[in-house]
Amino acid sequence: MDVGFVGLGLMGRPMALNLVRAGTPLVVWNRTAERTGPLREAGATVVASAAEVFERARLIFLMLAGEAAIDSVLGRGTPGFADTVAGRTIVHMGTTTPVFSAGLEADVLAAGGRYVEAPVSGSREPAKAGRLVAMLAGEPAAVEEVRPLLGPMCHQAVDCGPVPSGLLMKLAVNVFLITTVTGLAESFHFADRHGLDLERLREVLDSGQMASDISRIKLGKLIGQDFAPQAAIADVLENNRLIAQAARKADVASPLLDVCHALFGETLALGHADDDMAAVVHAIEARTRAVRDRS
Repeated sequence: MDVGFVGLGLMGRPMALNLVRAGTPLVVWNRTAERTGPLREAGATVVASAAEVFERARLIFLMLAGEAAIDSVLGRGTPGFADTVAGRTIVHMGTTTPVFSAGLEADVLAAGGRYVEAPVSGSREPAKAGRLVAMLAGEPAAVEEVRPLLGPMCHQAVDCGPVPSGLLMKLAVNVFLITTVTGLAESFHFADRHGLDLERLREVLDSGQMASDISRIKLGKLIGQDFAPQAAIADVLENNRLIAQAARKADVASPLLDVCHALFGETLALGHADDDMAAVVHAIEARTRAVRDRS
């Protein structure tokens, strides 16, 4: 049977394209049909409803934004849910609360299906290059069923244990990502406001021990004022909210993340919801203007 893929957003479309280009027989659906064109051209079967994906596929990747979208696609809470998931492996690749994922696994297993968490680390460019890192969680047999299919999308797949360990690992990784990019934006802003040569800043950072793919890409965006999204402000803010919620639930302090949460919220309020996460620099700039206005 075909493999299914539901959700062709900023990350999902390049991931699905890599699957079909690698020869995976793929059947896809997306709420916004216009996004399916490149998949059809690459050889995927595009269907008119999510239900058709589940009719044709035994293993289905879900790359959906939010818990409500997942529940809607699966018909969770309706009489049709069991028929939708029974005998199928559901692979949750998006980012939700760990509590939601654990509950979803219980419901899928009770209905006779299999369930695997496979959230990924990486943004749009690594997704296009097939260089994502998957964090796998679930029953071992289900994980091993999914693992071979991840190759075209992910250069590494790391076992994290039982559900929801995969999502907890993703949130832990995103603490580092969010605070790193915010720190880089503040570093850029500091250098810019002191009149430093920004290409020299790039040279120093690229040559030192802090250099990374993320620092090179995001600093390039900051210098070029190119905020075309790889990971959009609205999505990062939602990730930040999920991390904060998990931290509070476990009585874990998250002081750096809390500052970032405020800054990304301010960036969203400034009208940059669809810009890349590097656009958090706009909130920092706004705070600088506020300081100057008070003085």
